[in-house]
Amino acid sequence: MQTTNHLLMIRPVDFKFNEQTAGNNKFQVASTESDVQSQALKEFDGFVDLLRKNDVDVTVVDDTLQPETPDSIFPNNWVSFHDDGSIYLYPMFSENRRLERRNEILDGLTEKFQVNNVNDLSFYETANIFLEGTGSMVLDRANKIAYACLSIRTEVEAFNNFCQLAGYKSVIFNALDSSGFPIYHTNVMMCIGDRFAVVCLDSIANLYERDFVRKVLTLTNKEIVTISYDQMNHFAGNMLQVSNTQGESLLVMSEQAYLSLTKDQISVLEKYSRIIYAPIYTIEKNGGGSARCMLAEIHLPAKSK
Repeated sequence: MQTTNHLLMIRPVDFKFNEQTAGNNKFQVASTESDVQSQALKEFDGFVDLLRKNDVDVTVVDDTLQPETPDSIFPNNWVSFHDDGSIYLYPMFSENRRLERRNEILDGLTEKFQVNNVNDLSFYETANIFLEGTGSMVLDRANKIAYACLSIRTEVEAFNNFCQLAGYKSVIFNALDSSGFPIYHTNVMMCIGDRFAVVCLDSIANLYERDFVRKVLTLTNKEIVTISYDQMNHFAGNMLQVSNTQGESLLVMSEQAYLSLTKDQISVLEKYSRIIYAPIYTIEKNGGGSARCMLAEIHLPAKSK
């Protein structure tokens, strides 16, 4: 299944602009406001309420003040959960983000979900090789294809290792922002749904790579919705398709992303999912990530009651 109705979210206690990540995340902009944490918490709680009101099962775990983890609100970078009962842990570029990996979070999930094995790739950090989970990779889970644009946070060796362990075919390419700087995470320029794909093809400067990505998406029966650089900069690539407990397909995004879309793009997407969106402007501005980054999909088998 491409989608799940179980999500993990981490409630922030000290969210703020992370100096360690800003050098290669060009989506980050430091706020001049003094109440960033309180604003982010309000946005987070509103986002959780939106998901739950739409019958999505959300497991919320409170972050801790120590150790200091300003980006803990984005758990999809350090962990991913798979329908064969596997968990993967990932090597993180920033030292303070490595502290987000918490065994007690995984232990808590075993009460509801079946865990067969944990594959820990964080050892790559000692060699300065990084792969930041489903930020670095966008997974077509149904067709077992992993898409990745290369950057300092997404390196070939770790990516290929994940693909080999998880049984995925790899699609590797380079993606640049409008100033020619490598895009730090694949999931800000691309979203894969069950029958559609949202992608900023203009960011793939190499025409061979661009055509290859388009070809693979077409061969896997995805209707392609192309977004512009400006829409990507408003996080229109950072969406996630989920299911709810009623079996309905939902496409989750931020309010900023939704408002950047054209009527025609919305019309195409609504053929496949009902769109829901939340205002998370403070989180987007200071964290350089959006709705999809805040959601770690739990594809683990549920334990029988």
